[in-house]
Amino acid sequence: MIEVQHLTKRYGDLTAVSDISFQVDSGQILGFLGPNGSGKTTTMRVITGFMPATSGTVKVEGFDIFTDSFEARKRIGYLPEHPPLYSDMTVASYLRFVARIKGLRKAEIGEALDTAITRCGLTEVVNRLTGQLSKGFRQRVGLAQAIIHNPTVLVLDEPTVGLDPQQIIEIRALIKELAGSHTVVLSTHILPEVAQVCEKVVIIRSGQVVLEDTLAHLTEDQSLEDVFLRAIAQEDAQPDAQPEAAPETDREETEA
Repeated sequence: MIEVQHLTKRYGDLTAVSDISFQVDSGQILGFLGPNGSGKTTTMRVITGFMPATSGTVKVEGFDIFTDSFEARKRIGYLPEHPPLYSDMTVASYLRFVARIKGLRKAEIGEALDTAITRCGLTEVVNRLTGQLSKGFRQRVGLAQAIIHNPTVLVLDEPTVGLDPQQIIEIRALIKELAGSHTVVLSTHILPEVAQVCEKVVIIRSGQVVLEDTLAHLTEDQSLEDVFLRAIAQEDAQPDAQPEAAPETDREETEA
């Protein structure tokens, strides 16, 4: 489970994310949507402990990502928009390295490596340097490093970017397979991907949540595209599923 409460991130005078709250239940796949520059990637980085928040809280499986970071991050697998690869390492050596720094015991690494390689379709390139791989295979290696320690929570930022149609189908199937035993946050701009994979949707605009609901409810009588376009077009929209805190609340949390 992921619980985000009144999360705000500022860079000087720029507010990238403003007082957002949402929840992802255990085993659920959440589609995190928004136009370019809406704060999606900033939110993903804060949730995973990659950067601190200005105010607010994030709990992963009950552990606060800011005050109990080690325990929270052990339970997270993160695929950033640009996979963190070392170009002079082979796929196998890189994944072994990742497994070690994520705390796997030596006796566990072999099985974890085989599972990640098989699940992500990397068998044919396992001994190649990551710097010599196509963009599609680099993306697969990025996904493999996110799941190698079998985390309970996966945060995936644009996981199918650069993949060919067959690879996209395979990665989407893998994400669906991971649901149930994993909680998944899928940040993407590809609406059909959300429609095919996700159970719940959060839409943000200008750093604020403007909609949070189940996919089934949202698309009862309209397409997801219509829902999305209407949500991001509302100049004065307020979150549908939860009211935003007043500005005074945010200032109090920041001061505290």
